[in-house]
Order: sequence, then C-alpha cells, then structure tokens
Amino acid sequence: MKPDYIFWVAVAAYAFHILEEYSYDWKTWSQKIMKLDVDWNTFYVMNIAILLLGFSCAEVGWAHPTFSLVFPAAMLVNAMIFHIIPYVRSKRQFSPGMFTAIFLFLPIGLGSYNVAMDLGVHTKALVISGVCGALVMAFPVFLLKTKNLDFFKP
Repeated sequence: MKPDYIFWVAVAAYAFHILEEYSYDWKTWSQKIMKLDVDWNTFYVMNIAILLLGFSCAEVGWAHPTFSLVFPAAMLVNAMIFHIIPYVRSKRQFSPGMFTAIFLFLPIGLGSYNVAMDLGVHTKALVISGVCGALVMAFPVFLLKTKNLDFFKP
C-alpha cells in the first residue's frame, strides 16, 4: 500500500496554517513587512484555492506524483518565502503562520518528497512538482502586484 495519507495530512496542516495566519493577523503583517496589497476577502479566496489544490492532490495521491507533490512543494515554498525568510529579513519580527510553517510544512513537505524517493518517483517528476509548487505560490503574489495596473481595470 502506498502512503497516500501524507497528502491528506498536508491538507490538514494547511488548514491549521490558515487558522494561525488568521488568528495572528497575517494580512496586516504582510502589508507592513512584505508590502502586499491584500485584504481579508483576497486572503479567504486564495486560501480556498490552495485548499482545493490540496484536496485535488490528496485525491490523486501516488497515482500521479508529479501532480500530487505540487501541494507539498507549495507548502515548502510558502514556509521559506512567506515566513522564514521574511522573519529573518525583518530582524526577527514574528510572521503569522511561522509556527505551522516550521513545525508542519517543513516536515510534511520534506517527508512527502522522502516518501516519493523511497517509492522510486523519477527525479524529473520531483523537479517538475517543485517548480509547479513555486509557481502556485508565486501566482497570488503576481495577482496582488498587478491588480491595480491600468491594463486590468474595467
């Protein structure tokens, strides 16, 4: 039996991550530290989208690891780019979501890739999923950074 449960554990971890970000006001922190023009509605929609991706990846499981590993890859990118690096760069100002990023995202994300290697998933699939996970995390930032451009206004 292949351990598909790791993808479902990743979805649960992401739910806890969203709860932590919301509870500690990630919106205000991201506006101040990361200079993102984000509001709570955008936060909700983006997190619903990422959870839907997580559900999709968990449902597919090891049948298509290139796709399924996109979610753990996105978790790893999220942990590093949106929590750990900004924490260090801001001279250690707490990043809402950092606890779950460190204690859930990193071990589950790395564990997913470790299981993939144990199962003999091809290196090409690991790399593609990693790149796609990075693109998944970059897309919301791209939307936030471009939403006020004249080109996108009605």
